[in-house]
Amino acid sequence: MIEDKNPQRTDLSQLGEFGLIDHLTKQFDIKQKSTLKSIGDDAAVIDFKKKKAVISTDLLIEGVHFDLSYMPLKHLGYKAVVVNLSDIYAMNAVPTQITVSIAVSNRFPLEALEELFDGIALATKIYNVDVVGGDTTSSQKGMIISITAIGEADEKELVYRNGAKENDLLVVTGDIGSAYMGLQVLEREKQVFQVNPNNQPDLDAYTYLIERQLKPEARKDIKELLAQLEVKPTSMIDISDGLSSEIMHICKQSNVGCNLFEEKLPLDPQLINVCEEFNIDSTTVAINGGEDYELLFTIKLEDFDKIKANPNFTVIGHMVNEKEGMHLITRANTKIALKAKGWNALKE
Repeated sequence: MIEDKNPQRTDLSQLGEFGLIDHLTKQFDIKQKSTLKSIGDDAAVIDFKKKKAVISTDLLIEGVHFDLSYMPLKHLGYKAVVVNLSDIYAMNAVPTQITVSIAVSNRFPLEALEELFDGIALATKIYNVDVVGGDTTSSQKGMIISITAIGEADEKELVYRNGAKENDLLVVTGDIGSAYMGLQVLEREKQVFQVNPNNQPDLDAYTYLIERQLKPEARKDIKELLAQLEVKPTSMIDISDGLSSEIMHICKQSNVGCNLFEEKLPLDPQLINVCEEFNIDSTTVAINGGEDYELLFTIKLEDFDKIKANPNFTVIGHMVNEKEGMHLITRANTKIALKAKGWNALKE
């Protein structure tokens, strides 16, 4: 597929490793005061002065985390950055730098990597982060991307997973489940295409869901918004593996239980329509689908009035005593034990 899009095909061996790094990184300029030394030396130098450094890393592997038959390389570069920055925002910190390492097989020409790095560059501009290092190497088959994100925060601003208390409210940003259904639409269209390559898919009815899957955004607005509202979450996590899994992480780390209310789940109308079309229960998708990159956090009960009118936030439940366990309260008012059915990269 890549060859079709790129009539010009420059073999990576023509550049060599250092030539390739120079070529791909020449578009990155320095934006952060904390970046003292970037690409071009043995190591980057970062100076956060009195702030705490926050670091997170992710590995994306072709065939496990992404499928290039429907994921454009520019989108992939963008998404690879965003999913890492989301982890920094989930600490209530501000991302400042990233490193980018890639391994590719010889089926990828230079032009394919240029597309990938165009997406990476776009994300660094929008999120105001510097690329300060990385590595390129060859792989036996396919593409592997590893990005490390570095951020900063005052110690008093940091929010961990282990601070939730009994009676705290459980809050989510945006809407959930849409990225998972976007993936289902793309997988269906891929199968149709394999049967009939002349079939042109009409994806107009699915634009929001597909965008949530192919070009997610991290919630860089939430830290500032919460500060303006004078609300500091007691715990926080980003929704990468599915709402149910993330709630369970907070509960286990904080030694609390929770009640999650089905009727409170924020679902986009397009998600509800497409779930009906696919004959899938929208609640199941909302609590088990992953890759929304929204933020899930807990706040003290007395902070409710500060956030209740804000369209960015939905209160979806509350924390209870650990002995009560973790439950979904259905619309019919029955209690179902929460299970972690979200994304598991180690599952066959």
